[in-house]
Amino acid sequence: MNWQRARTDDKKNERKEAIYQAAFTLFKEKGYEGVSFNAIASEAGFTKSNMYRYFSSKEEIFLNIFKSLFEDWSEDCTQKLRALKQNPDVSEFAQTWVASHTPHPQFLDLTTILFISLEANSSYEQLLEFKTRSMTLLYQLAVEISKIYPEIEEEKAFRFLTLSFAASGNYWAAESKQNDALHKIYQLEPFKDMKPDYEKNLTASVEVIIRGLLASD
Repeated sequence: MNWQRARTDDKKNERKEAIYQAAFTLFKEKGYEGVSFNAIASEAGFTKSNMYRYFSSKEEIFLNIFKSLFEDWSEDCTQKLRALKQNPDVSEFAQTWVASHTPHPQFLDLTTILFISLEANSSYEQLLEFKTRSMTLLYQLAVEISKIYPEIEEEKAFRFLTLSFAASGNYWAAESKQNDALHKIYQLEPFKDMKPDYEKNLTASVEVIIRGLLASD
């Protein structure tokens, strides 16, 4: 596809969306390290010089995609948490928490890349902007969690977020990044119980984390 120079905001947003879609496709297929700025330009139908009208690096592209997905997930999660009564059964909270993740597979796909590769390659300015926005969203979620469980004050709520994100990323990667060999192994009787189950494993982990925070001083 050959793009003409965009002269309106709508056209510029259309160009950016094409870049986002191309980048996401490549990041998911090849991982962060396996994708270059030039490859994203080619996938989106841009020349390298035209790409620089919109973004300065693949890091900037990734962070913009992830920020948008993070905001969508955070909004969905907040709405689901607000539907809970105060001090619900821990299993109900865990199921609600996991239910806020599963409709957002693109967010989960990129979460597995974020901490492994991206943060080691981004500039100070890029990371500062991203971390500032992330902190705002996480603070809002921490407040919601503290409303649900008053015993879990904001510092503990942040600890929950850190631990649950780590568990979520590991479980999603284990389930979504299996090759054919692993699929065959998990079909064998001795290994069926080892087959990754994202929802089951994350639910169990969230229950353990919340019970531990409620029991701690």
